[in-house]
Amino acid sequence: MLKEIFTDLVHRYNEHPEVAKNLWNEIEKQYSGPKRYYHNLKHLGNLYTQLEGCREQISDWDTVLFSLFYHDIIYKVTSKENEEKSVLAAIKALTSINYPKERIKLCGAQIIATKSHEVNSDNDTNLFIDADMSIVGADNITYTTYSDQVRREYSVYPDFMYNPGRKKVLQHFLDMEYIFKTEHFRDKFERQARKNLVGELNGLL
Repeated sequence: MLKEIFTDLVHRYNEHPEVAKNLWNEIEKQYSGPKRYYHNLKHLGNLYTQLEGCREQISDWDTVLFSLFYHDIIYKVTSKENEEKSVLAAIKALTSINYPKERIKLCGAQIIATKSHEVNSDNDTNLFIDADMSIVGADNITYTTYSDQVRREYSVYPDFMYNPGRKKVLQHFLDMEYIFKTEHFRDKFERQARKNLVGELNGLL
């Protein structure tokens, strides 16, 4: 499904079949890496499903889709520049298909926004980062699977290093007035998300 969605998206700006094929192959390669336990193609599929549920609220659907496909294309747990490097990958890809410069800039801003998940002045960006965070508002079993997958991605770090950092991340979101920036996602996930985050936080030594 994702391949077809991406191919159709690219073809709206560049009809050459090899262009879409090559761009997709790079996306598939990156998201299918052996250490991608959570930030993988399944994550993209779930994100797409969430965005489809609020599509009528999104002004620039194509840009949000490009943000979806490129926001985690670079993901290395030991790096603090994943989002910035993902933006560069997106810029290179979108420039190659002659995507409008202002929309490339917006795509980059949406990708960067996933770094802190702070409220944004752009509604599309808020919907995008909320969709990216929707997993934390899933049912308890799904959330536990997610947190286990994240831990596996960070397996390079022993507990005494991982746990303090994870606690800081969890507390960062709990300290927010709202985890979700939009009414659409807040109504669906806010209450359960806080339960999930508190539960994980309490379980960390």
